[in-house]
Amino acid sequence: METLHTLFYFIVAIAVLVAFHEFGHFWVARKVGVKVIRFSIGFGKPLATWRKSVNDTEFVIAAIPLGGYVKMVDEREEAVKPEDLPYAFNRQPLLARTAVVAAGPVFNLLLAVALFWLVLVIGELGVKPVVGGVEAGSLAEQAGFVKGDEILRIDDAATPTWIEALDRLLTLAIDGKTEIAVLTKAIDDSQQVRLLHLSEQDTQTPETLHKRLGLKPWAPSIKPVIGKLMDDGVAKQAGLQSGDLILTADGSPIVDWQHWVDYVQARPDVEIKLLLERNGAQLPLNITPRKEQQSDGKAVGKIGAGVDAPKELLESMLVKHSLSPWEALPVAGQRVWFYAVTTLKMMGKMLVGSASVENLSGPISIAQYAGQSADMGLTAFLKFLGLVSVSLGVLNLLPVPVLDGGHLLFFAVEAIKGSPVSEKVQLYFQQAGMLLLMLLMGLAMFLDIGRLFQ
Repeated sequence: METLHTLFYFIVAIAVLVAFHEFGHFWVARKVGVKVIRFSIGFGKPLATWRKSVNDTEFVIAAIPLGGYVKMVDEREEAVKPEDLPYAFNRQPLLARTAVVAAGPVFNLLLAVALFWLVLVIGELGVKPVVGGVEAGSLAEQAGFVKGDEILRIDDAATPTWIEALDRLLTLAIDGKTEIAVLTKAIDDSQQVRLLHLSEQDTQTPETLHKRLGLKPWAPSIKPVIGKLMDDGVAKQAGLQSGDLILTADGSPIVDWQHWVDYVQARPDVEIKLLLERNGAQLPLNITPRKEQQSDGKAVGKIGAGVDAPKELLESMLVKHSLSPWEALPVAGQRVWFYAVTTLKMMGKMLVGSASVENLSGPISIAQYAGQSADMGLTAFLKFLGLVSVSLGVLNLLPVPVLDGGHLLFFAVEAIKGSPVSEKVQLYFQQAGMLLLMLLMGLAMFLDIGRLFQ
């Protein structure tokens, strides 16, 4: 069921993003007088097709939902009827052709603005950005953070939730900031600016930065009561049930949920003898946490169980952040600009080796993120769509042949030299671009598979 859930939301995400991208090409093509033969969401065998008449555009939903395309009348691809020659793409002025090609990625960026705007207007529920712990030797300890500090602003930007604070820190680090000013409020309401000093090694991957920061969110003491159980988790297989209260582990009392989590993580592949309370009765049960490898190489134990936290306790930790429609519009635009620039900078860092290729995500990771964000709620899924839409728009504008940016590069050369780039040269560079994309996709898939085994 979990796999089907993930696959469903992955297909929904790809369909929405591809539909907007291709609609950009389609809409502008029609506006400048290019005849569109087919508008397809997906590749391969058509599952559904429709059109008004024989001479109108054919709309297709195809079997492989990993992309899409808009097929236009073009003499370079096939013979064109004499009556359709004025509507052929290759016969349009340079400016018109440029607009058609650029429209796809531009529509993705506009979609991202709309999605972030919607999230800001609906409002987000998030955990308050209150520090619950500071690890010894971490960047946070060096900056003077203490338990109970509430993060108000980072580099002059408000951070109403914990996720917003971490996101801001990460994007500033990727942006190359080596000193980040964090305005905090202590328990006694006094405010202070903490300075985080970062090195290049701290920003190799988001996981590295998170570990080096050493900041833990505030969390109240919660009873070690079992909540949701994963179907493939060892907790369910061992016989644990929702509502079970963990009394002792190997004879030692379990104080709270965090104590139980730490106990399990420290014992991968090691049997734990439990004493539970279930329906007022005590009973013993043995469980062996499954060994899982983290990105830093450390092995931890996992049992596939969540906590049964009181609803009122969870609500006390949450804060809702929203803006009016007029306030949200410029903020949404700023977010898209920031994420687009950050994406380019991260790709640049990976090219020169100052950032790890572990930052690459392939279709497996993207599918997992789609399912996880959908589980977190509508706003989380909309934010996920917005982020991927930004990435899709930016990547398609790169000057790589076979991408939209590659065609725009050829048009730029045409504008300079006064005549189109020869088809032979275009074919050569498109083959090279295809090889580059296949290698990149292969690397992303390799990393995805590695993460699955971890």
